[in-house]
Order: sequence, then C-alpha cells, then structure tokens
Amino acid sequence: MGDKMKKKKTKYIVILIIVLFLSLLGITSHTINKEKKLNFFEKTLTDTTTFIEKIFYAPIGYIKDKIKETKETKKLYKKYKDLENKVEKTDLYINQIKELQKEVAELKSILDLNSTLSEYTYVNATVVNRNIGYWYNLLTIDKGSKNGIKMGDAVITNQGLIGKIINVSNFSSSVKLMTTDQIQNKISVKIEIDDDYLYGLLVGYDKDKNVYKIEGITNSDKVKEGSTVTTTGLTDYFPSGILIGKVSKIVKDEYDLNSIVEVTPSVNFENISIVTVLNRKATES
Repeated sequence: MGDKMKKKKTKYIVILIIVLFLSLLGITSHTINKEKKLNFFEKTLTDTTTFIEKIFYAPIGYIKDKIKETKETKKLYKKYKDLENKVEKTDLYINQIKELQKEVAELKSILDLNSTLSEYTYVNATVVNRNIGYWYNLLTIDKGSKNGIKMGDAVITNQGLIGKIINVSNFSSSVKLMTTDQIQNKISVKIEIDDDYLYGLLVGYDKDKNVYKIEGITNSDKVKEGSTVTTTGLTDYFPSGILIGKVSKIVKDEYDLNSIVEVTPSVNFENISIVTVLNRKATES
C-alpha cells in the first residue's frame, strides 16, 4: 500500500507541475502580448517561465540538432561516395582513352607503311595470345586463312619487321618472331652506307644483348654505328625496305676472323598488340 501511495503522489506532483507550467506559460503569453510596462510580479513570472522553458526545451532542441546533424552527415557521406565512384570511373575512362589513342596511332603508322607496299596485299590483325614460355618465339593473331593469310607471309608492325606466319587455321595464325632462338632460314638484309648499301645475312638474335647478328658483310670497316638496316626483298618472304633496326656495334667472331654487325631491333618485342600481315599479290597471266 505504501508504494502505491508514493507512486500516486509522484504522479499527482508531476501532473501538478505540468499544469502549473502550462498555466504560467499561458499567463506569461497573455502578459507579454499586451503593450504595457511589467510590474515586479509579471517580470518574475516571465523570467521564471523563460527559465523553465529553457530547461524543458533544451533536450528537445539538442535532439533535433543531433538528428539534423546526422542527416547532413549521411548526405555528405553519400556525396563523398558518389564523387569517389566518379573519380574511379574517370581514371578508368582515362586509361581506356590512352589505350585507344595508342591503338589509333599504331594503325595510322601501319596505314602509312601499307601505302608504300603496293606489290603486297595486307591484313591488319590483333595479337590474341602470347605464351610467357615462348615470349620471344611465337605469338597468335586473330586472322587466318578465311582472311587470306598464308604460311610464309611476312608480319610487321609500325616499327618494323617482327617475323613470319608459320601456322594457319581458319580464324587464327601463329607468327614466328625474329627474336626466336630457332632461326632456320637466314634473312637477307642491307645496311645503308651514305647513298649505297652493304649486303649481309641476319643469322640470329642475342637475348642478353637484345641485338640481331649480321654476318657476311664485305668492307665492314665502312659500317657506321646508327646505320639503318632493312630487308632486301631477295627472299620469298620479306618485301624490300622493311625496317630491321640500327647498327649498334661491330665485333669479331670467336675466331677473330670475320666481322659481326650487331643491330638493335627497331621493334619493341615486349609490347606488340597490332600487326600487319603481308602477302605478295598474284600476278596476272
């Protein structure tokens, strides 16, 4: 019984405080709405009511501010995530644009080169496979016999000669690279000397030095570093004038008898993505 009586008293006290507060609020509102000078009682009543209002409304105001602050924080975070996603997409687009620009530049260079090869038909192709174990030996392109590709066709990039076709299926072909360690046929090349040429044979590639080896050069003392090396067109595979590289050094063979011309390739064999396959046009009978 004692606890129930205490609860009832507490309840009545709370109700009484609320009624008094509302009454004070009403009286204060009625008082301050009149244009007159307040007396001591009215001033005290107004100040007391204002003080109580502050105590009563302060937690409510604090909660409102926190709710508003939380909403604003969520909005800012959402904006931040949106901006972050846009930045990531922008980086992706920039990289894609760079790759496309690079491919366009390569295609333009190849088209310029193709215009000089009037005796040959050409097919532009994309590298689709390059086994890491045979990186300097072989690569696969996405064009085959259905596109007119034949075994033995020369393959070039905008930088120069890279190899020849050795296997052909309907829709793909294998290219044997100039940097292979399995060169079987020597390639006839010429070295530009002023207004003339010296002729020799490309017999191999040194991976450690990244140079081709050219033998059979007569008057090798005339060869200068930086001289341009191109194909001669004296074989069934490679047309004349395709760039091979630049002379980097002249050395003696292991017997110190013959000179070997070392040539730095014009092609960056680490990065090949677009190629052109050449084949000689059929002659009319």
